[in-house]
Amino acid sequence: MLWGLVSWRGSNPQGLVALVGGAGAARTVASGGGKLSSGPRGCQWNVPDLWPRRRGGMQNPPVLVPPSPAAAPPPRPRWQLRYAAAGVVVLAMLLVRCVSAPKATPNSIEACGRPFDIGTRVVGWREPPGYDAYQRQKRFTAEEKPDGQLRYATVRGGLDQILAERAARGGLALTDLQQVVHTFVLHYDVAGTSRQCFKILQDVRNLSVHFLLDVDGTLYQTLDLREKAFHATYANDFSIGVEIAHPGAFPQPLSADMRRWYDKDERGWFQRFPAWMAETGIRTAGFVPRPDRPEFVTGEVQGKTYHQFDFTPEQYRALAHLCAGLNKLLPRIRLEVPREADGSVVTKALLEDQLRSFDGIVGHLHVQKNKQDPGPAMQWDRLLQEARQLRARLGN
Repeated sequence: MLWGLVSWRGSNPQGLVALVGGAGAARTVASGGGKLSSGPRGCQWNVPDLWPRRRGGMQNPPVLVPPSPAAAPPPRPRWQLRYAAAGVVVLAMLLVRCVSAPKATPNSIEACGRPFDIGTRVVGWREPPGYDAYQRQKRFTAEEKPDGQLRYATVRGGLDQILAERAARGGLALTDLQQVVHTFVLHYDVAGTSRQCFKILQDVRNLSVHFLLDVDGTLYQTLDLREKAFHATYANDFSIGVEIAHPGAFPQPLSADMRRWYDKDERGWFQRFPAWMAETGIRTAGFVPRPDRPEFVTGEVQGKTYHQFDFTPEQYRALAHLCAGLNKLLPRIRLEVPREADGSVVTKALLEDQLRSFDGIVGHLHVQKNKQDPGPAMQWDRLLQEARQLRARLGN
């Protein structure tokens, strides 16, 4: 119980300064020995001869104010309590996110600003000498003034109103992206190296793709997966794309065009580079690209026959990691390809409705009738088998 003092009728108080005590106890805080006692009979003030007495009694006697309960602090307004509670919740969420958010590694791809390790080397667009499709200018070509053109779109088409508004405000969240993206499109770049491919996309055609896969198996990511890259016409709205470094498929076997890219030594065929390509950009020093199979492959695409050397073993390994990682990150991208009734892989373009309803991995040839990539040499079943094995190791 709080006891307190009071008021004075004189201008020169000499006694009590402050008092805090409890029921049944006596406490003194005085400059001259005054004592306030509290007990069963109430309060009594005992003061030595500090005040001279006058005829009418003590001069300037102190007046004791009866004890009163301490005034409780006024209650906080409800809005303050609500804001305080909300602040605690937000702080807790931030702490949890900081603790649980995955950390970027040299093997990470990025989706909606978050890194995801896929188990193989990935060079991001922020990492020199990565390839940055966010730049609104040419990368390898000098220009007096940057062209200022976007090579991608920040909002994917075909979204419902709620998702479109959310994407326009701040981009799709990962849960949104998992609903929207259901196709992984494989291209060969007909450029031979990822450096040359990015030069054509960025400097010449104002196009983009999420990933580049070089001949040595190095993956380059040029955009966050939330962005709409320009690589496969109408499929851009619901797809992720990769350009695999490769000279392409040819209508004539070992033609002059084909031999311009390939030569043979005691170990077999290998990919070489034209004299005009002064710099290849291949990260692995001294790397010699050799096809996974010793001879070129002949097959039918879009009803026509093409001849193509295989991709490198390093490319197959990295691509399997990428397929497995994308399947975990974006589950609608199943580890499946379009197939005929007999189980063989479809070798021609799908109807638009068929492609829009397909969840999985496709070639550029499945999107457009005038495309052949990734060509007859692509070992679809080998790729899927390796990707499924890797996916099983990643867990849920």
